[in-house]
Amino acid sequence: MGFREPGTMEESNERITREEKKQRSRRRILDAARDVFFRDGFMLANLDEVAMKAGVAKGTLYRYFESKADLYVAVLAENGMTFEMKMKEAAAEPGTVRECLQRIGDFYLAHWIANKDYFQIFWAVDNQSLIGGLPDDALRDVSKLWEGSLEILKGVLDRGVAEGELEACDTWEVSYILWTMANGLIQSEFIAPRRELRRRPLQDVYRDGIEMVIAGLSRKSG
Repeated sequence: MGFREPGTMEESNERITREEKKQRSRRRILDAARDVFFRDGFMLANLDEVAMKAGVAKGTLYRYFESKADLYVAVLAENGMTFEMKMKEAAAEPGTVRECLQRIGDFYLAHWIANKDYFQIFWAVDNQSLIGGLPDDALRDVSKLWEGSLEILKGVLDRGVAEGELEACDTWEVSYILWTMANGLIQSEFIAPRRELRRRPLQDVYRDGIEMVIAGLSRKSG
């Protein structure tokens, strides 16, 4: 048998156990924060209650998250990987580029209507003056989520240009326009004056908007 330093295995197991405990504590904090934030909103949410529901001291909470704003964004951004995976699946289904863009648009709308609380991530980033400046790491996480969505759209548009279905264009710019338009229309559902100005149901205006962009890009025959 080879020589093994005494305590090496025990120390390794102890490190694993400490890491598992840290992950469990972080998980409990996120779960508790989700309940409190979604019930009370950011401004009224009480971190003392979050810590109590998570079964940790308030000081422990701050070891995992720098601030209330940091915790808020962590809660809202947590489903980002699942969202991006589903969006990729919608983009990968067979069909024309027009069909693909419409399918992605339908997925995006359905996802955010079904997860209205998560859509508040945009409010958090756009209103830092109200909730306090967000840490750079939190902002980078949000930016990656947004960039991932744009890259998926860009890939579909690149294919449309390469295959001759769409006119040559700046596909990143078009992706940004589509994404910004979609987000603005979805946000209008949550703001009464904007909802009244829209006049028609969100789904109808949303699909018309996407169709207008696609029609403008479609290569004309003849």
